Amino acid sequence: MAVTKEILTLAVEMGDALLRNGAEVYRAEDTVLHILEAYEIKDFDVYVLSNGIFASADENTEDACSMTRHVPLGKTHLGRIAALNQLSREICSHECSLIDAWTRLEECKNIPVSKISVRIFFCGLGSGSFGYLLGGTLPDAVLSFFIGMLLQVFLIATDHRLDSKFLTNILGSALVTTLSLFALWIGIPIMQDKVIIGAIMPLVPGIALTTSIRDLFNGDYLSGAIHMIDAILTAFCIAIGVGAIITLYRFLPGGISLL
Repeated sequence: MAVTKEILTLAVEMGDALLRNGAEVYRAEDTVLHILEAYEIKDFDVYVLSNGIFASADENTEDACSMTRHVPLGKTHLGRIAALNQLSREICSHECSLIDAWTRLEECKNIPVSKISVRIFFCGLGSGSFGYLLGGTLPDAVLSFFIGMLLQVFLIATDHRLDSKFLTNILGSALVTTLSLFALWIGIPIMQDKVIIGAIMPLVPGIALTTSIRDLFNGDYLSGAIHMIDAILTAFCIAIGVGAIITLYRFLPGGISLL
């Protein structure tokens, strides 16, 4: 039973790591199934949701064991997902022993995120690029670039201080809108709507929406619905932050018309 439990634990841990780093439900479930098959577990059952894993092995024998794991929705880390996929392939091709697999799993889970300076710069670059591609002028793109960098600084600073994802999105979108309207107020000739649209792009739940659609097409209706609701609520929070600041701005004396 000890060996069966260790194999099941390894498989569930890899599925857990995939989900925590933004992998699709079908990928996590497929990985758990293939690992159990690779280690010659004969009788098993696996059910994966976007925020949970249910697995059992050797159900009709004395070595029967089962596991339940709650996995909260987390941020996407494609580097870890790629490393976990490679580890899964090596396990399935019998190139990695059970002991080595645990060591490699810890290495995959500890792959660091990008440096703070890199994240800030590319967040600004993405914001500026979207601002230009969505109809903005060069000054709009430049302003979106700097506001996008300030948004990323805000997100990094509040990462461990704000537990609510909804509050983070509301405050982040409010910050973007405030900075763009301030630039308009001091006389910088910009189209504030293009600046706002470009700068809030880092907050837009594109991955969650894409994942939900893919889950729905794969028949994982519950997981698809969970990701879809997450994407809709995130977009709603962004709209609240932007709308609240624009509404307050219109009541300020001496404000420049947004029309």
